[in-house]
Amino acid sequence: MYPRHVEQRLAEALADTPAVLIAGPRQAGKTTLARRRADDGMRYLTLDDELTLLSAQGDPAGMIRSLDRAVIDEIQRAPQLLLAIKKSIDEDRRPGRFLLTGSANLMTLPAVADSLAGRMETLKLLPLSQSELHGSTANWLDAVFDGGIPRVSKALVGPALVDAVLKGGYPEVLARADPRRQRVWARQYLDAIVQRDVRDVGGIEKLDLLPRFLRYLAEVVGQPCNYTQLGGQTGLDGKTAAKYLGVFEQLYLLQRVEVWAKNRLKRVSKMPKVQFIDSGLLATLVDLSRAEVERDRRRFGGVLEAFVFSELLKHSTTSDDDHRLLYYRDPDGFEVDVVIENAAGYVVGVEVKASATVTAQDLRGLRKLSAVAGDRFKMGVILYDGTETLPLGHGIWAAPISTLWGI
Repeated sequence: MYPRHVEQRLAEALADTPAVLIAGPRQAGKTTLARRRADDGMRYLTLDDELTLLSAQGDPAGMIRSLDRAVIDEIQRAPQLLLAIKKSIDEDRRPGRFLLTGSANLMTLPAVADSLAGRMETLKLLPLSQSELHGSTANWLDAVFDGGIPRVSKALVGPALVDAVLKGGYPEVLARADPRRQRVWARQYLDAIVQRDVRDVGGIEKLDLLPRFLRYLAEVVGQPCNYTQLGGQTGLDGKTAAKYLGVFEQLYLLQRVEVWAKNRLKRVSKMPKVQFIDSGLLATLVDLSRAEVERDRRRFGGVLEAFVFSELLKHSTTSDDDHRLLYYRDPDGFEVDVVIENAAGYVVGVEVKASATVTAQDLRGLRKLSAVAGDRFKMGVILYDGTETLPLGHGIWAAPISTLWGI
């Protein structure tokens, strides 16, 4: 069983907050973590059980009234329980009374966002990070904003890096040694999400088009989202395409990434791009295997970028500071794959390279970002499939992708 970096924060939250929600995708380890942290005085209920779900939907107030302290799993299946939990907490504000898990972003569901404000803390649990897999405790975001890059004693390169990217971070995939069996699990997981969990979010028509739309999103990963064009490829109008993309975002399959601009007001007028949260699921959707990467490495670049984005996103959930993951693109064609902005507005730019060489051309986007950001620019890092960490001038470095977990 792998240690989860969010576990200490969970213990802290349970010690001073009445309700704590562990939010993240199915099969990421939420239930395991919740049951490990719950003490003997907490009753365990899962809304994946049909009888429990029927009770929660039919008499939410009665169910919560019968509980003193409880773990409630998959609460997005009966969000009406949250109002009953709010009432119970208002009557008894002891910390650690309710430990909830949810596989949909509850804060986007109707009538939920305000119900537990000030009463519940939300912690995000994504699939396993490489840091958790390798036993590293260093946080890459904290390190680079402090002006350093974590050291790596043995970089993961070449075929070993490809294997890590194609697996992703879901525990069930990592437990399978055979790549074919890994892909079988990933396909069935995606089918289950589309066939079942989208109904918990609600209001979805044309369910038969969702799998095709998801596969198309996988093919255009890392590109700006023009909703009209996205929908046009799958028989949907632009409004419906945006809605469906939002559903996948609520279920933690992917995330919209906004454009970084020095003037924050200008960001809202720019098109976001889509990044998948797990590179293994993305690789399955685009039918990318290790043999295919060996034949044609060009298709690997987009999946590798998603892998790096996912690792950075996981670091952001346990960082000492608040960080936003953005990207940079300007009308002159200068681009940066990921722009990390902290709460004070300082930025670190990250470029992702699937090769073992770095050229002068690879510096263009980071240099432009540095010029635009001015004194807000902390560092630029080209993460590449190599072994050396070297300065490239003007606050820009080349570093192994493995520095993300520092083994």
